[in-house]
Amino acid sequence: MSTGRDDDALRWDGDDDPTLVASKAPEPTSPAATPSTPSEPLALPDGFTAVGKDSEKVGHIEADGAVVMPGERAQLSSAVLLTLGVLAGAYVLFTVGWIIGGLRLQGASQVLIGPVGYQAALWTAVAAPLLWFVGVYVLTRASKTWVRVTWLFAGLALLAPWPFLMVAAVGMVAS
Repeated sequence: MSTGRDDDALRWDGDDDPTLVASKAPEPTSPAATPSTPSEPLALPDGFTAVGKDSEKVGHIEADGAVVMPGERAQLSSAVLLTLGVLAGAYVLFTVGWIIGGLRLQGASQVLIGPVGYQAALWTAVAAPLLWFVGVYVLTRASKTWVRVTWLFAGLALLAPWPFLMVAAVGMVAS
């Protein structure tokens, strides 16, 4: 049999006060398909399709439990964010490579092209990596992630700073 002292640890003075209003225990929030209130979103797990009236308003539940409603984009994974960061850094380095390589060749290019044409081509080439990255990022918003990453890798192959790479290679051989 328990003594009164044992029960004291489980009670707080004033627990039985009738003026206190006990708060309702919070209902467990589940991203399940049937909401208890109209403010909760409707969502179905992957593999299920909503049909009928207002079916376009039904979202779906990702594998990690996140609810994605129609019109919303799913959050990018850590691996994709890391890949995008590395690719953005590579594009910044390509921009720097175009600046350095283009300015090194400025004197030698006077024979082939006028100074105004060379400056226009140089600064277009310097802006190309930034424009490619921003363009791919904006134009592939609605596409799958692999499409965006593929276009970004294609840009790296297309926009390599050849003047920097060739002058650096020739400079190493000449010395």
